[in-house]
Formats: sequence, structure tokens, C-alpha cells
Amino acid sequence: MTGNSPDLSTPQDPLPTPASRLRNFVIALVAISLSVSIFLGFNTESGSSLLTTMAEEAVPLETAIANGKPTLLEFYANWCTSCQAMAPDLNELKQQHGDRVNFVMLNVDNSKWLPEILNYRVDGIPHFVFLDASGNAIAQAIGEHPKSVMDANLVALADNQPLPYAKTTGQTSAFSAPVTADSASKTDPRSHGSQVQ
Repeated sequence: MTGNSPDLSTPQDPLPTPASRLRNFVIALVAISLSVSIFLGFNTESGSSLLTTMAEEAVPLETAIANGKPTLLEFYANWCTSCQAMAPDLNELKQQHGDRVNFVMLNVDNSKWLPEILNYRVDGIPHFVFLDASGNAIAQAIGEHPKSVMDANLVALADNQPLPYAKTTGQTSAFSAPVTADSASKTDPRSHGSQVQ
């Protein structure tokens, strides 16, 4: 009987040493932090998808011009890294000021907005145009701007005050309209100058 029974006299595993406890604790912390990072990574919107969502929720241009509120026009593109970088801040600013200011987004890749692109001379994005309650352009800002600058401009816009950071330029993504105002007028058959040589 003794041949088949386990030897109970062998010592158990020794107690864990402080070094092995520390190692196990560090491994557990790393595993937890990686899990949280992966979870948050899957649950946050990328800049491009946030821009798409914001554009879908934006006030249509026709409505903004007619409703008697001041307006922030943003010319953007989903591929624009500066637009993507500003999207979270602009989304928060929309939540804060959306009841007093229209937020309109015009995608420069949509030829529907070509007249507006030419009218406001958009040559870099993001390109912001601040319109008063009557729909008149009162200021422009081009490129990536800090949230505090945009916030100060929106507060002034809503209060019908001069914008503190009018005509500012930050980092932009290059953009050129498929036509220019000069070439459009020369080839337009309705233009009187096109018929006289």
C-alpha cells in the first residue's frame, strides 16, 4: 500500500518572497491598465467619425441664415488632421453655445459648397467664418486654434461684441478649390466679359 500512495512528507511550496509578490503586483497593474486602454480605445470616436457625426447634427446653412442667430461656419474635410484635432473641442463648444449660436459645417469635398468656398476664399482648412445675426461675415479664422480662443470668439459673437481673435491663423491642412473665382467668370457664358475679346 505504501508503494502507490503519495508521499505526504514532501514540503509544500515555500511562501512567496517579497520580490515575487512585487513582480505579481506589477504584472496585475500592467494587465489592468492595458485592459482599460483597450476598452477606452474601442469606445472613443476617431476624429474623422466625430466630424461626420457633428456634420450630421449641424444646423443646415439655409436655416442658419434665416433664423436670426449668429453663426459659426466651419469649412472642413474628414481627412483634415487639424479638423480632426479640433473636433472634440468644437463639439464641447457646441454643447455650451449651441442655444445662442448656429454651428454649420460645410465639407470642402462636396461640390455643393463650391460657391461658399469661393465666396469666403477658403484656401486652408479648417476655415471658420463668423456671421452676425443678419448673416454678414464679420470675421474669419483659419487653422487649428485653442479651445479658449474659439470660446472667446463665440461668446463675443453671441453677445454681438467685437471678436477678440478675429482674422487669426493656426495650423491648416492645404486645400485648393477646383476652380477660382477668376476662371469661373471667364468661362461662364452668362458673363458679359466672356463674349467680348
